[in-house]
Amino acid sequence: MFTGIVTDVGRVRSIERRGDTRIEIATAYDMGGVAIGASICCGGACMTVIEKAGDGSGGWFAFEVSDESLSRTSIGTWAAGTEVNLERSLRMGDEMGGHVVTGHVDGLAVLENVEPVGDSHRIQVLAPDGLEGLVAEKGSVALDGVSLTVNGVQGRRFWINLIPHTWAHTTFRNRRSGDVLNMEVDPLARYVARLLSTNAAPGGR
Repeated sequence: MFTGIVTDVGRVRSIERRGDTRIEIATAYDMGGVAIGASICCGGACMTVIEKAGDGSGGWFAFEVSDESLSRTSIGTWAAGTEVNLERSLRMGDEMGGHVVTGHVDGLAVLENVEPVGDSHRIQVLAPDGLEGLVAEKGSVALDGVSLTVNGVQGRRFWINLIPHTWAHTTFRNRRSGDVLNMEVDPLARYVARLLSTNAAPGGR
């Protein structure tokens, strides 16, 4: 479980495509404190550390990606040098700074527009078909692993204001119109929608 508060922007070191795809990420994390088998949210997708190196000021870690994950996320578009938002999993007692993020990507959104507004940036995003009902004004959504507050919604489109800190400390600073974003809706919205659909179905209660 994560909160959508990015704590490092890593960079893809290498990608090896075989049975599954193996990816190495360079990071500033102290890898001496990261266990093999630990979960790290990589661009919004929860991945399992299978190999690592380095300690102190940083190093790298590796994970494997299945075809299922490649088909549902933007990971298939990554290349050596791609920047990736990173967050280590929550521990008991950690501050809950964003909202509950599972690292299970619901679909690929499209960044349609980026507009400077004062010192901030306003982005317009097109939600994947079928997810528009799970995005609400003043609700939360995770894009590329970043916990964000929705400012407005119209159909599948929604708008978000990125404060200077978020812009400077995430991969959004390098995003352009047309880029795809890993999108995870608020888990509460997902379960409420499931409950409502079950109750509305014939025989539901």
